[in-house]
Amino acid sequence: MIPEWMQKIEAGPCPCCTASFGKKKSFVQKAISDIFTFFEECLVNDSIAKRKGLLQSLDPRVKLVSMVVLIFAIAMTRDIRLLAIVYVLTLFFAWASRIELGFFLKRVWVFIPIFAGIIMIPIMFNVFMPGDTLITVATLGPDAHFGPFALPPVITITYQGVMLAILFVLRVATCVSAAVLLFLTTPRDLLFKSLRSLKVPKVYVLTLDMCYRYIFLFTDMVRGFYTAKKSRSIKTLPLIEEQKWVGGRVGYTLIKSLNMSEKVHGAMMSRGFNGDIKIMHRYSIHRRDYVACVSVVALSIFLMLASQNLIRI
Repeated sequence: MIPEWMQKIEAGPCPCCTASFGKKKSFVQKAISDIFTFFEECLVNDSIAKRKGLLQSLDPRVKLVSMVVLIFAIAMTRDIRLLAIVYVLTLFFAWASRIELGFFLKRVWVFIPIFAGIIMIPIMFNVFMPGDTLITVATLGPDAHFGPFALPPVITITYQGVMLAILFVLRVATCVSAAVLLFLTTPRDLLFKSLRSLKVPKVYVLTLDMCYRYIFLFTDMVRGFYTAKKSRSIKTLPLIEEQKWVGGRVGYTLIKSLNMSEKVHGAMMSRGFNGDIKIMHRYSIHRRDYVACVSVVALSIFLMLASQNLIRI
């Protein structure tokens, strides 16, 4: 005789396939999805560096020196108009380098400039930056205090504070845009070799190179941990159990990384490693590289002179 529960027919997908539907992802699931996003973005970055664009055609050493000089000049610029012009130029170079503008804007604005804007919000108020009133926020009256600190009778947003916040955010966005252009249009191995050609100590270059190479391996290992756990789980564990599992995997990853570092170093030494990385790529500087370097240096000098009020604009 067939039991009743075996005779029931459930329409729709299996509950296990829709267990997370309509629910928030756990912190482990969010971390794994971020790992997948990281892999996808790195693959996109490699494909962009191989495209036939304006910046991809330049010598990596020229790009590195030019971007460093330009970022230094941008950091000294205090004119919003000049910063806006340079930022528009970065967008033009991104387009000329066959980088999708939506992707480029997302990479630039997703975290750093937005975070810079958040931390600059207090500077817009007359509590920190007195000046001409734009918006009145609150009227506190005389003898207003916040703990031991005296407050003005009227809390306002000032013109000077808003301009200072815009200047800071635009400066950060322009610097980040220049750095993102460098990393998107230059293969990582050539970028590290460019650092060595500019006499950066090889221990720093080697450390950066090894970190970049093995971060992929360890993120894939973390993904494997979670996939194995997910495939063997019938129901969701309590939060404390999930946290214990994550803590255990963190410890195991640390032990695994130490063991792997010893094995990799031994393998490298057995193959004649002497502390320097050899990359089979020969640099060749063309006329366009000289033109690009001189143009960027001239623009940087102009920005620095204008920031010191030595040039009237």
